[in-house]
Amino acid sequence: MPWRAEPGEHADPYHVWLSEIMLQQTTVAAVGPYFLRFLERWPTVTALAAADLDEVLTEWAGLGYYARARNLHRCAGVVVQHHAGKFPESESQLLDLPGIGSYTAAAISAIAFGESATVLDGNVERVIARLDAVTDPLPGVKERLRRHAAALTPQARPGDHAQAMMDLGATICTPRKPKCLTCPWMGECRARELGIAEELPRKTPKKPRPIRRAAAYWCLDADGRVLVRRRPEKGLLGGMIEVPSDAWIEDAAEPKLPGDGAPGPMDWRRLPGLVRHTFTHFHLELTVFAGRMETDPPGDLFWHPVDKLSEIALPSVMVKVARHASKHV
Repeated sequence: MPWRAEPGEHADPYHVWLSEIMLQQTTVAAVGPYFLRFLERWPTVTALAAADLDEVLTEWAGLGYYARARNLHRCAGVVVQHHAGKFPESESQLLDLPGIGSYTAAAISAIAFGESATVLDGNVERVIARLDAVTDPLPGVKERLRRHAAALTPQARPGDHAQAMMDLGATICTPRKPKCLTCPWMGECRARELGIAEELPRKTPKKPRPIRRAAAYWCLDADGRVLVRRRPEKGLLGGMIEVPSDAWIEDAAEPKLPGDGAPGPMDWRRLPGLVRHTFTHFHLELTVFAGRMETDPPGDLFWHPVDKLSEIALPSVMVKVARHASKHV
């Protein structure tokens, strides 16, 4: 965890909340620097609530799953406006906050407030599945694992218990080659006894990700500024800044010519190679066309200096587009 509570002590709820939102579908190694930068820039939930959303999105850029950043900002506002800048202690009240689900609510309640809440992340699911030899696959068996975990959650020091369970899964009861001989539950683990520990938890096979393709447009003006726009607030990469592109179409052919998303008729040059990026549910391949425009940008497009792209909320896929274009223009 980017934060750490000493045994018997409660962690700062702001720290727990911030780190757990960042850690959703992201590794600790990737989150660490972001967590520290956020705390340095916005040391309290009140400071974060007062920040401009664009600043938050820019600081978040590269961490992915940008709806988390928008919900982070919204949640900070709700905590300040409706809870006097203090996180509520109960799971039920925490679940009412934007972007907080059952796992995060339980983690804050147990670790920050000492409430007897059952924290169930991927590490804890693995520990419980092996401890009780639950062979049915995830995600269908998730509620069963939650009941088993709840039966183990103590009234005393639930935060320490939650951290111990997560650490056990992260360091000893690992996905591959679990260190069973050093596990404090070695004698009680049914999966170890049956010789199936490394097989658990089983998971329903994922469907293969489809490939979406489109053209992206790297358009410069005489001053070396690039044409960009803001994506709609709702939907994928909501509120982030992007290089204009066509609609991302599944199973489309690689575009050979500029499409409907081109910012204007001009002498477009197709750049060699592709920009590839993977999202949760699909792969994306972008063909980049480069051009120049000397007129005012149309519609919702605006110019931004290429050497200052790091100062705006540019998602990782658009950083790749910028790097690709910079190599060939």
